[in-house]
Formats: sequence, structure tokens, C-alpha cells
Amino acid sequence: MGKITGFLEYQRQTEGYLPVEDRTKHYNEFTKPLEEAALKEQGARCMNCGIPFCHSGCPLGNLIPDFNDAVYEGRWDKASEILHATNNFPEFTGRLCPAPCEEACVLGINEDPVSIENIEKNIAESAFKNGYIKALPPNERTDKKVAVIGSGPAGLAAAQQLNRAGHWVTVYERDERVGGLLRFGIPDFKLEKTIIDRRITLLEEEGIQFKTGVHVGKDIKSADLEEQYDAVVLCGGASVRRGLPIEGADLKGVVQAMDFLPQSNRRVGALPYTEEEISAKNKHVIVIGGGDTGSDCIGTSRRQGAKSIQNFEIMPMATSSRPQDQPWPFWPMRLRESSSHKEGVERHFSIMTKRFVGNDKGELTALVTVEVEWKLGPNKRMQLIEKEGSEKSWPCDLALLALGFTGSEKTLADQFELQFDERNNIKATESNYQTSRKGVFAAGDQRRGQSLIVWAIAEGRQAAHHVDHYLMGYSHLPLKGDGDMPRL
Repeated sequence: MGKITGFLEYQRQTEGYLPVEDRTKHYNEFTKPLEEAALKEQGARCMNCGIPFCHSGCPLGNLIPDFNDAVYEGRWDKASEILHATNNFPEFTGRLCPAPCEEACVLGINEDPVSIENIEKNIAESAFKNGYIKALPPNERTDKKVAVIGSGPAGLAAAQQLNRAGHWVTVYERDERVGGLLRFGIPDFKLEKTIIDRRITLLEEEGIQFKTGVHVGKDIKSADLEEQYDAVVLCGGASVRRGLPIEGADLKGVVQAMDFLPQSNRRVGALPYTEEEISAKNKHVIVIGGGDTGSDCIGTSRRQGAKSIQNFEIMPMATSSRPQDQPWPFWPMRLRESSSHKEGVERHFSIMTKRFVGNDKGELTALVTVEVEWKLGPNKRMQLIEKEGSEKSWPCDLALLALGFTGSEKTLADQFELQFDERNNIKATESNYQTSRKGVFAAGDQRRGQSLIVWAIAEGRQAAHHVDHYLMGYSHLPLKGDGDMPRL
């Protein structure tokens, strides 16, 4: 390592934010990057530990100490090559990943961990700015054709890897633009869509074909895909939303988060939408659900001009420190505060919505909650207990349900007659990602369920290796931790 004592000399730093009153006036990204000298110091904090547990913390197996050292040395081209060896899209993960690598950082045992995610983002941005990332189509082509269904991070990663192997790859997307939930789910203030567009341009230059506005399973049938392609990779998202089956759930104003957020993205991007406008302007907004999607609803509601914003979470408030039963290097369930939380929201924990209340026009006007506590039951499982006398009514014009997903749509899976696992995901083995139908593979949310972007990219890469092996009888595409072919 270039700076053996760096972790003793420098404190953790990450990029700053524009003031709340400024950034909430628009939907652009609002971070303030560190200067290059400060980034080098952050790379120097990587402590040359004997076993870099950050490798195991990262689903992609990123070579984190190596690119940290390159950043410290000012070798941004080398850092980009190392990072892209395991991660196709660090410009996405550097903005959106919750950084399990940092929770596994050895320095994090008794100090602030290395700011790996921010370093990763800056490596990617430096690479684009300085032209280190170029379209590199394969030198030779096979005669094999592969269809990838879904253009989210799993589909894009699978497509790029398979294209690198020389296969002819076509990506199908039912929306009119490529990107999946990156485009129609993640707010622009977290990921401006030009970041997606510049990468898609490179993928097209490398020879990948994108067919948008095509709903596979409806516009094109499974039999047609099997006839036209040598392999099919299903990389759709987990898009079946979890509802809240309580009284008043059908009132106008009770809205799924993944109806609210995509429509907002469309308005920001000047794209059409057919459903009635959903807006938080001048409304009392309550976001039900405490995850990333709920956080995105909070930030979006703030920018739309909500009168008030509350956030309900049925689980108790986590501790800010690592829980004792979740020791390093495992991912801890600690209290996290996003940039959207810091923009203004009242957070309530251990609270459950009992019913929605409306007027005679069928419009939501309030919701009723009860406080809850979790206790260990006789079967050794935690049970939810309602506190007597804790019922409370809250004024509410817009309730946003950010409760996660129960699986992916089954239209195409049913056409292929695929098997499902006990979690309602398409059954595809860990050993080769192939489904119960020969030549049909699955990756990402459709295979493992709702998960992180970094997991989606990892799934797409893994699936690509197995598809390539299925088509050719061998594969030079890497599996996790192997690194990539010597190209960006």
C-alpha cells in the first residue's frame, strides 16, 4: 500500500450536500464532490489489512484495496480498470449502493470505515471525464443469439458480459426508455438519467441491440423467443407490489409508492403518462414503510410541495450503533438517515396502520394507527402485540405504500411453464442460473427476489457466465472474484 499509516493520519470524509432549502427546489443531484487531494487521502485510509473482508462484504467481489491504492497514487486510469474488472456500472453503485463493503471494512471495527462507495463513484466519474471508458466491441462474433428480458441493472450487466463473449445480444424493455427501475423508480435527485444514457450509448456502440416498448409475453410470445434465440435470460424486476389489505385501502389517495415515483420521474423527464396525476402538493403525506423506497417518497414529496410528511415503520427504532447480535463483518440493522430524511420528515416507529378514513366522495382524509410492540411468543417467534388505548387518528390526503414486493409478474414465466420457489421467485439453480426450461435462464430480482442494485449486477454477471457456458461448452467470462477480461 502507498500509505501504510494513512488510516492513522486521516479522518473519514464523504462528499457534502447543497443546503436543504436549495436542493429541494429541483430534482437534480445535489452532492458536492471532494477535491482530488482529499480523495487521495481517503484512498490512503485503506489499511493494508491481512484479510480484506470488504471483498466478502461486496456482492460483486470488488477489488477494493487495489483501487483504493491506485486512487492514493493518483492512478485514476488504473483505478478504473481495476473497478470495471468486477463491476460493469460503478456509476450506479457509487450513487445507490448501501455499501455493505463498508460495514465489512476492517477499519470499521473501531474507527469510521473507509469511504469506499464515494471513492467508487469518483473513480467512475473520473473515467468518463477523462475518456478511460470507451466502447469496446468484441474482436470476434459467434453465431449465437441471446435475448435478455429487462433493461435494469441485472439485464444490462448480463447483456454486456454476453456481448463481450461475442454473442449477438438483444435487450427487450417494455417501457419506452432503457433502464428499468433505475429510470422509472429511482428519483433524479439520486440518479440523473443522463448517467444512464451515457452508459447505454456505449453499450449500443459495443453492439448490443435494444428494443423498447415491447412487452415480452404480450407483444411477443415465449415460443417466438425460443425460435429466434439460442438462449433467453429473464431479468425483469420484482414488480408485484405488497398491498395493505385493511379498511379504506381502495380510497382515492391511497397510492402505491411504485405508482407515485415512476410518474414523478416521467414528469421530470417530460415523458408521457396515462394515469391520473398523483401529486403531494399542499397535502398531508404519510409514507408507510421505512426502506429506501419510502425514503425516495419522502424526498419526492418534499420537492412536490407537501404540507407535511410523516413516515411510519412497523418495526421498533433501531440503534445507531451495531446491534450485539449482528457482529462485524455482517450487515447490521442499524438506524439509517438518508438525505431525504434530513430534508424534513417526522419518523414514527412501532406503529401500525389499522384503517384508512375517507369522505363521501371516496377521498382519503385520515388514517388510524395503533402502537405495537414485539414480544417473543411461545413458539420462539416474535409476535406483534397492539398496545391498548394507543389508537390515534392522523390527517392524511396522500398515503404512499412503500411496503416492498412479493415477486415478479408471471405472464412470461407461465408461458415458459417455469417452476417457482417457495418465495414466489422463478426457480433457477445457483449452480448455473438455468430455470426448469432448457435454454431459459433467470437473474436478478426474478431469481432472488427484491434486492440491491449491486446484487442485480452481480446476478447478471453470474448468469452471463453460465449462459455462455451453455452455448459454447466453456466460458472465459468471470464468476465472482475472478476479475474480467482485460478491457474496460
